Amino acid sequence: MKGPLFYSKILLFGEYGIIKDSKGLSIPYNYFKGALKMDENPSETAIESNIHLKNFTVYLQKIEKESPELFSFNFEALTKDVNAGMYFDSSIPQGYGVGSSGALVAAIYDKYASDKITILENLTREKLLRLKSIFGTMESFFHGKSSGLDPLNSYLSLPILINSKDNIESTSLPSQNKEGNGAVFLLDSGIIGETAPMVELFMDKMKSEGFRNMLKDQFIKHTDACVEDFINGNVKSLFGNLKQLSHVVLDNFKPMIPSKFHHLWKKGIETNDYYLKLCGSGGGGYILGFTQDIDKAKKALKDYPLEVVYNF
Repeated sequence: MKGPLFYSKILLFGEYGIIKDSKGLSIPYNYFKGALKMDENPSETAIESNIHLKNFTVYLQKIEKESPELFSFNFEALTKDVNAGMYFDSSIPQGYGVGSSGALVAAIYDKYASDKITILENLTREKLLRLKSIFGTMESFFHGKSSGLDPLNSYLSLPILINSKDNIESTSLPSQNKEGNGAVFLLDSGIIGETAPMVELFMDKMKSEGFRNMLKDQFIKHTDACVEDFINGNVKSLFGNLKQLSHVVLDNFKPMIPSKFHHLWKKGIETNDYYLKLCGSGGGGYILGFTQDIDKAKKALKDYPLEVVYNF
């Protein structure tokens, strides 16, 4: 048995902001992927994944009992497959901000949900919000409160534009210019990030009025502008807003940036060779970078593995 592939995702803009209704833009990232699988001789990783799936199944059964209106699953088939050793075979790194649990949630929903909303339907806003709500509840099993966006992105394999909590739509991006010097890239911090403690830290900071005002007046303002610029292909304006956003993050989200990257972050803003921002909740994993000259950025960041994900 080998299920269909579900891909990782990158939240280009909106980390933390979407909790407070900023805009957001999430894109599928096909470099990493996962699928449900069975093996005659499972590896240690497969056995570990299978244990997670057993616990996840128990959690889903509990949710279905408590909220039958939310979703229903074919638990007979799911339990049978899990007991037979099914696991999630995935190349998506965990704790890297690229949606490892999201792909798993999408795979389970796709295979076992009864009356599932399929990607072949006319995906109205209501259907997208319903899917997001189902996925948010499912993914909460893995790291506390979840928006449901990662599994939604993985399930649909389409870019998703978040206008606000109750207003999301699939969208198209300007076509890539493979010859262009401009690029979005991932920088590997070499550290595994934990989502739950970072979100907890953010919620704690939200108790301060100064932090809340900064979030609204600066962070969300620049995030929203970046989303608009990116979708409309306004490269010049995008980099102006990115510089501001990178600055705001460095000043106000320092604990979410691994300490050895503080100077690189600052250097990017000072030289304009590249701008860095959080990829997911931060604390480790990938850092997202934007540059108008990828050769300059590669030179400046030569000590770190760098992966281009989008060309301007």
